[in-house]
Amino acid sequence: MKRHYIIIGFISVFFAWFATGCVQRGLPALPGDQGYTHGWSSSEEQENIDISDLDKNLTESGATINTEAEKVPRIPFPVDEYARLHRMGKGTVKGQIYLSDGYDRKVFGKGTRLYLNPRTSYSDQWYRESYIGGHKMQKADDRLFNYLRFTSSDQNGNFAFYGVPSGSYYMIGTVTCGAECGYDRPKQVRIATLVTIRGNQVINKDLVGPMY
Repeated sequence: MKRHYIIIGFISVFFAWFATGCVQRGLPALPGDQGYTHGWSSSEEQENIDISDLDKNLTESGATINTEAEKVPRIPFPVDEYARLHRMGKGTVKGQIYLSDGYDRKVFGKGTRLYLNPRTSYSDQWYRESYIGGHKMQKADDRLFNYLRFTSSDQNGNFAFYGVPSGSYYMIGTVTCGAECGYDRPKQVRIATLVTIRGNQVINKDLVGPMY
């Protein structure tokens, strides 16, 4: 009888371990599971968040700029615009990030970080001056960190943002590409696109940039 209880106990422990230790490995986990409150960065996490690719120039255009004074100045941070943004939501944005030559060749962004940057006059300026214009800009206001959404892609470039509030966002990510894109050494190619979501929508939208 004692041996019978020991066997039952062992089986119970095994199934408890199996249920808690095994997770489905598919789309990236909700960023809130990685230290962010509801997927949005908290003030105590700001110093650990690197969004330098929102400040530096990752395009081929633009001369090397070394000093902050030489960079494009940002407009004042529009506090009222950000105060009106929804902070909680039920939407989902998912897709793949990759570079394409327009045919069948693709270079996926493997394990790269992606952002949802709410569309405001502040992010519109970044889009015009940095992403389209290819200019370096002065450092972003630290308050922006509180409104960004983060996730990471898997090895096939798949990504997902969960719990996204209604609104319009610049979805931003980078893909590292080398010889397959015609470069002498690996380079980071930044991609950005606009996405709009309402309520509990599930938006399927790939983040795609040209390979050359």
